[in-house]
Amino acid sequence: MTIAHFAFDNSYARELEGFYVPWKGAEVPAPKMIRFNAALAQELGLDPVALDSDEGAAIFAGHTAPEGAAQLAMAYAGHQFGGFSPQLGDGRALLLGEVIDTHGQRRDIHLKGSGRTPFSRGGDGKAVLGPVLREYIIGEAMHALGVPTTRALAAVTTGEKILRQQGPEPGAVLARVASSHLRVGTFQFFAARGETDRLRQLADYAIARHYPQLEGRPDRYLGLLAAVRDRQAALIASWMHLGFVHGVMNTDNMTISGETIDYGPCAFIDGYDPAAVFSSIDSHGRYAYGNQPKIAQWNLARLAETLLDLINPDDSDDAVARASEVINFFPLAYERAWLKGLRAKLGLARAEDGDRELGEALLAAMAAQAADFTRTFRSLSAMASGDADRLRAEFADPAAIAPWLERYRARLALETGQAGDRAAAMDRVNPVYIPRNHMVEAALQSATSGDLAPFERLVGVLADPFTERPGLEVFALGAPTDFGPYTTYCGT
Repeated sequence: MTIAHFAFDNSYARELEGFYVPWKGAEVPAPKMIRFNAALAQELGLDPVALDSDEGAAIFAGHTAPEGAAQLAMAYAGHQFGGFSPQLGDGRALLLGEVIDTHGQRRDIHLKGSGRTPFSRGGDGKAVLGPVLREYIIGEAMHALGVPTTRALAAVTTGEKILRQQGPEPGAVLARVASSHLRVGTFQFFAARGETDRLRQLADYAIARHYPQLEGRPDRYLGLLAAVRDRQAALIASWMHLGFVHGVMNTDNMTISGETIDYGPCAFIDGYDPAAVFSSIDSHGRYAYGNQPKIAQWNLARLAETLLDLINPDDSDDAVARASEVINFFPLAYERAWLKGLRAKLGLARAEDGDRELGEALLAAMAAQAADFTRTFRSLSAMASGDADRLRAEFADPAAIAPWLERYRARLALETGQAGDRAAAMDRVNPVYIPRNHMVEAALQSATSGDLAPFERLVGVLADPFTERPGLEVFALGAPTDFGPYTTYCGT
């Protein structure tokens, strides 16, 4: 029998004692591998044959700790829907350990749903199959779409039945991979306790791990804030370019690395609506699609607050002024990232002054008729050869898009290069296939009932989202009219 081996190098456990609680996953009756990501395992330098096994299922369920693991529950705080909770932490998750992947990058292997920890706050610490597979689908789709994200290494059932509002459901654990699990909330945990020395230790660790170019600089803590700002600006812009709604942008769900984390009540818009909200608990639309850039800036301001004593320990007014300058630059940093991506989606290689207004005019026309976000942008590449029929077909009243089409044709006339090359470039950034909400729900319902075939097929389609393939037309369609308003839930 091949033995699963991990070449762990656990820097968090080694360098940040006091920032976590050593803990073990819960024993479970019958761990079983449901989906294993062999390609990701190879990228991590792991043996996919050894891990896609009963032994691997036991490891990724949290039931068995492999040699060299440093299982721990991380401490963090967070603003949840604007209200501050000074202690959250890994209430149903464990960091298994860290490995150096085949590209020389440090990666966390983290278990979600592995049982109670000291941070569970009365919860059972468990996850159920549907939400685990949702995170698998969405995380891997986001990776294929080019969005920085945590990724799914394995989905395992535990042999338990977990009681949820809908009744007992199959217990499951997700093994996910991230550049790290450092969050804005990690900094808030120690700032709320006035532990400046530990904040400095944490900030230095974050810099060494994610922004080593800042090491040794006297302004490195201000530089850390600016670097996180820029990564988050680019990340949120990529969400907006795809119609993705995270759904729960609490500060404990914003990473220092700039990766998307925690796919709970997330969804993708079909008909374009900047006010789109899918989360059952976001009754006031705080985390609506169109609010995401503002919320990102708000979260970054909370990070800035934790760093003030590091930025200038001798002059708080100066620290506030310098940090505010960094945070106030976020709208411009975001707009630059958003506009760069918008130009790519519109097939505009050169920059012209009216490009922002051109894009906003298209979005306004789409909003007026709830035109499908993904299909509308995908249809634009046909315009490179003068075919506007695909675009018109996305509007209930095709005449409504006519004025914009004239503006767009005039703008395209300013471009150089071959139309075919332009169309191909557009098709590389405007996907055909996204995780359509109705398709995700259908796959999860089937999986919960024991049929994994729709889940497997959907994962396979989404692994190559930019290549249109015959026979997959159904995956490019919006929700049927009887699907109704879509609501997502946090309860994993």
